[in-house]
Amino acid sequence: MRILLVCSSFDAVAQRTWLALRRAGHEVSVELALSERLLLEAVELAKPDLVICPCLSERAPVPPWRGVRAVVIHPGPPGDRGPAPLDRAIAGGEREWGVSAVQGGREVDGAPVWAYRMFPMPQEPPRKSALYNGPVAEAAAELALEVAARAADPAFVPPAPPRPAVAAGPRVGVGELSWREPAESVVRRVRAADGEPGGGAELCGLRVRVFDAHRGPALPGTPGEVAGRREGAVLVHTGDGTVWVGQLRAEEPGAVKLPAAMVLGERLEGVPERPGYGEVTYDRGEGVGVVGFDFYDGVMSTGQCRRLASVLRYAVEQDTRVLVVRGGEVFSRGIHLNVIEAARHPELEAWRNLDAFGRVCREVLACTGQLVVTSVGGDAGAGGVMLALGGDRVMVRSGVVLNPHYRALGLSGGGLWSYALPRRVGAEQARRLLRRGLPVGAEEAVELGLADRVVPGSRQEFERVVLEYAGKLAASAGYARLLAVKREAWEADERRKPLEAYRVEELAELSCDVFGDRRGFGAARRALVHGRRPARTPSRLAVHREGHRELSGASPRPDANASHM
Repeated sequence: MRILLVCSSFDAVAQRTWLALRRAGHEVSVELALSERLLLEAVELAKPDLVICPCLSERAPVPPWRGVRAVVIHPGPPGDRGPAPLDRAIAGGEREWGVSAVQGGREVDGAPVWAYRMFPMPQEPPRKSALYNGPVAEAAAELALEVAARAADPAFVPPAPPRPAVAAGPRVGVGELSWREPAESVVRRVRAADGEPGGGAELCGLRVRVFDAHRGPALPGTPGEVAGRREGAVLVHTGDGTVWVGQLRAEEPGAVKLPAAMVLGERLEGVPERPGYGEVTYDRGEGVGVVGFDFYDGVMSTGQCRRLASVLRYAVEQDTRVLVVRGGEVFSRGIHLNVIEAARHPELEAWRNLDAFGRVCREVLACTGQLVVTSVGGDAGAGGVMLALGGDRVMVRSGVVLNPHYRALGLSGGGLWSYALPRRVGAEQARRLLRRGLPVGAEEAVELGLADRVVPGSRQEFERVVLEYAGKLAASAGYARLLAVKREAWEADERRKPLEAYRVEELAELSCDVFGDRRGFGAARRALVHGRRPARTPSRLAVHREGHRELSGASPRPDANASHM
């Protein structure tokens, strides 16, 4: 079928849906919901058999579709009404939630339901982005395939709306935070508002939006006072304990989301360092070491890169036989554009961040004393993909989306891509992936050589399977031969062209991008950080309009801080 995908942004849900439909053999083009006129023009040009609108934002224009079948994928179960459904589901402690595909039109309330999926909510309150990028994105892709199959029958008429899958009743909103609430309530409400708009509160006399909350220890103290700090996070007293807060945004014009300690700055004078919070960990068992890192939204500032590189250096010096490099909810999206934008000299900070990120990738690539398994349980973009490719075995969880390109950022590359990517897929395929600037699904990643194995199941099941595989690899009779082959290949590569030469060449190119702004890095960075919408849909996704081929890329992002290099 010819399918037109209409979305507010080419985010995680839109990418998963696009990948699923294309893999099923459909001809899919994308149009960003920028104006009613542009949408109607896209329909006229594409002449689609079906329009699918995955999780449109509330401000997105919805035109009359003029006789074309249209289905809206709504991030709520049948019968759900009102704005911000995921916020309400998390804040209200729903035990079950869902996604529904409803007949498209000006209103979705009460519209016929083509199909729906229900899923259990995690016992621990999830971050809204984790819910959206995980169960919601998975359900949306499944529903799109089901809708396309049903739309192929011109006689199909969606049945009458089913009874609501979730009991009707008032739902809890996020509202204003009070530090006098129990820690569990603060964490739940912050996570419900994570991404946007964040939980409104006052901290150290400053009006802020609060993000990235985790339970802390049960320390006595006055609610709202800062009890400690560590690695950019602050520990705040609540009504019955403490909460670690990782990210804040000052409620000031032009302010961006940043590590909490950066936002509070001098207000933290005298606040002690406390243990109990860490974004990078190292654990080891019999023959296997695991470096885990979980950075908010998958982005890494200069300081975070240096901490991760330090732990990797320690890990590769240990006497383990296999090293597992495990990312977090998002594996990695590379450098931290918000920290760069907030710096006194953004270009200088960008240069430092790119250099530090490249050194992280070098630690993984240059590990010759152990076999390295990269555990990609969440999405990865640009430099984050190159970090994953440093492993000898790359394992990805089913549903993971990789964006192995830098088109949206105005950068020529980074993360030692010029070595890591061609080594995996060959020089021609590497150029093609960078040039086309499109997402790659987990199965396609294996077919292309970007990954070695797809593992289905939950995040916990995926990590269990990876650890089992690493343990078997460490204990295998062929381990010594595999390690010898790896060392021989590395030494041959070093004789031909040292890895340091690749790094220096990349930094030379990036200096032109950052300081010379030859590819529009400054404008691209500001647009992404401040959530500015593109003027047009990128040509690599859209129905081509006669006389117009847009060459710049729109950023694929789950929220305003998401898709970094």
